[in-house]
Order: sequence, then structure tokens, then C-alpha cells
Amino acid sequence: MLRALARVDLAAIERNCARLASAAAPAALCAVVKADGYGHGAVPAARAAQAGGAAWLAVATAAEAAELRAAGVEGPLLVLGALSPEELDVALAAAADVACWREEAVGAVGRRARELGVHAGVHVKLDTGMGRLGTRDAAEASRAVAAVAAAPGLRLAGVFTHFATADEDDPAFLREQLERFTGWVGEVRAAHPEVLVHAANSAATLAEPAARLDMVRCGVAIYGLDPFQRDAAEQGLEPALELRSYLAEVKRCAAGESAGYGRRFVAERDIWLGTIPIGYGDGYRRGLTNNAEVVVGCRRVPVVGAVSMDNITVDLGPAERPPAEAGAAVTLIGDGVRAEELAERLGTINYEITCGISKRVPRPYHRDGAPS
Repeated sequence: MLRALARVDLAAIERNCARLASAAAPAALCAVVKADGYGHGAVPAARAAQAGGAAWLAVATAAEAAELRAAGVEGPLLVLGALSPEELDVALAAAADVACWREEAVGAVGRRARELGVHAGVHVKLDTGMGRLGTRDAAEASRAVAAVAAAPGLRLAGVFTHFATADEDDPAFLREQLERFTGWVGEVRAAHPEVLVHAANSAATLAEPAARLDMVRCGVAIYGLDPFQRDAAEQGLEPALELRSYLAEVKRCAAGESAGYGRRFVAERDIWLGTIPIGYGDGYRRGLTNNAEVVVGCRRVPVVGAVSMDNITVDLGPAERPPAEAGAAVTLIGDGVRAEELAERLGTINYEITCGISKRVPRPYHRDGAPS
């Protein structure tokens, strides 16, 4: 028995990708596997995504691209993030496409590609409202497009943007961004009709058919997390990750006795107290102190006392009721406890819940219950 496990169902990722690919068709599906596959494991997630119909993969960093290639993952791969000169070499060595938006950056990529003897794909980014990477100036983006098309050793692979509010109820700003983008894309296509055009994230893929264009880039949804922060089942998606542990200790706690650092919980009655060997060192956030529930057996019980680095405590019920026994299985995510629920309690988003599960938590992979 291990103290903590983040079990990942690869078949669920595969089915989620098939669902998204079907929804997006005829647009292609790009599966985003950055940040170690949103905490699920980049390499297994990438392979499951491809099995589910993902034609492209995307990451944020050059090192993430190199990790996939070192593991033997093939197929079109895009690095979405900014790259230093050193990182550019890593991305090009991984045969990954890269993002540019200024002529000088295009020139640097072209020079380095020629020095390395590789042919590099470039995607030019127009910032239509996110306000991060990319140029807000459509004319500057057009100059970058022309520079890529003219440079030996470079290939104009795509043009793209990213939505700031696709997961919100009001679609007005998304549609404003889309209008800016498609207006510019019309000019680009006139000169480069084969260019791949992409903009939609998970939320836009599901909520705004007009945003699907040639390809959609889905991240959170492929893992069965709801991009709208409600319930993935509403979108026909299946959560792929379960976080599990066990009761390492069961003891009586008399009224007036406490649990955890700072005595953040003092029992108001005689109860059974359970200790679970997982904590913020594993990614179970300290903000869940007196602020979460876990499943022991078939029932939910509250987390009580401070979440510490390696342990949490739970109220197993009144002293007159027979308690669960030490060794009993505990589910912290799964069995009805959704990442979205924990995110709401913490005032954050479901992405952060799964990305925050630390490396010391093993991730056994399975397919519908069968270990793999």
C-alpha cells in the first residue's frame, strides 16, 4: 500500500479526445500536454490523446518538447511559449514548430535553423486581446508572416491567437477577438492559402463553433476537467485522474481535544479521528484546512484541522458509531469529489488542482481499471 497515488485512466483521456475531435470536425484536434500533461503525465497523456484522434500536440516549453521526443512520441508538435536562444536550439532539435510574431525573431529562427541544418515550422501569433505573447499590430504580424515565407529553412506552418474569456458566460469579448483575428487571417490566406489557422481553446471549442477554424487546441478538457469550472459531465467529458490514499491511523478524540498544527480544529463532541498520510507536500493544498471532504468507504467525511506537509486529519463521526478501520481506502479526488469542487473551495481553477499534485505522488496508469 502506498501513501498516495494519483491514478490516471488513459482510456478516459482517449475518449475525451475522441469526443473533442468529433465536436471540432472538420477542424483538427491539437492536444495540449504542457505542465506534465496538466499533472497527468505528459508522455502517457500524449499517446492517449493521439490514440483518441489528436493530430497535433502542443507544449509550452522546449524542454517539454524534448521530453516527448526522447520518449519516442512522434507527430506534429508545437511549442507555444517564448524561447530563449538556448531553448530555441532544444525546440529545433526536437523537430517542433515554434511561435514568432516579430521579424527579428523570425530572422533569428531562420539563421539558427540553417546553422543546424533543419527545416523549421513557424506559427505567427497575433495578440487579439489576451495581452501576453504575440503582437497586437496586425501589420507587424503580416510582416512576420512574409518574413517566414521568404526565409530559407523556414516553413509558414500556421497563424494563431488565444482567447482571454472563452470560459465566461458572456461571449462578447471572445467574438470581438475572433473578428479581429479572422479579419487579419483573410489577408494572410490570400497570399498563403494552405496556412493552418487556429485559435480555440477547450472552452471555445465547446461553446463557439465559429472559433474552431482549421484546428482547435484543447488542454484542460482532454483530461476530463470542465473548462467552465462546473462539472465535466455537462460537457460529456470524463475525469481521468483520481487522488487516493488510506487511513494510516484511527483514534478517539474527546470533546475539547484538538488535531493538527495551531489547534485549528477542536472537537465539540467525542469523535473518531482519522489520519491520512498526504498533505501539501503532495499538492493537497493548505487552503483546504477545515475546508474539504474526502470519501472513506462510501461516505464523505470532513477534513478537520490544518493540512500539514505530510498528513491531514478527518472527522470519522461520533464516538458511538463504529469507525472505519486503519487501512481503509480514501479518495481525495474522485468518487464524486471533483477537482472543480476543490478549486471552488480554494478560489482557483481546476487546472491548478491537478497541476499542483507533486512529483512525489506516483501516477499509476490504467485503462478502465486495468493497470498499464
